[in-house]
Amino acid sequence: MPSRPSVLFVCVHNAGRSQMGAAFLAYLGGDRVEVRSAGSAPAGTVNPAVVLAMGEVGIDLAAETPKVLTAEAVRASDVVITMGCGDACPYFPGKRYLDWQLTDPAGQGVEAVRPIRDEIERRVRGLLAELGVTPAA
Repeated sequence: MPSRPSVLFVCVHNAGRSQMGAAFLAYLGGDRVEVRSAGSAPAGTVNPAVVLAMGEVGIDLAAETPKVLTAEAVRASDVVITMGCGDACPYFPGKRYLDWQLTDPAGQGVEAVRPIRDEIERRVRGLLAELGVTPAA
């Protein structure tokens, strides 16, 4: 793994799980990790319940926008974390792929999003430990 690993979070709409994963990794990893997120069929906006839930832990997603998944983003990443993107995620040999099975927060209120958020934070902290990066917070 390079001294500054690059991680891509992918889900279908890039409006919930992948946004939370990328935000936690950027927040906890700081400039020691390069972070990307994308979706195989991006939504128009980030899920408002996700924005609220992340705001509760001091991470502002209000200005974030869903991005389209590209082969270039996958190629540029050392680790690709899929969160329900199905077969739409391109596969490149030599990349490390992790599939995090998590409930989709689409259409759910903030109460339902909180446990998803907390599980994503737990997994991101574990990923940082695997990458040898000490969390900033």
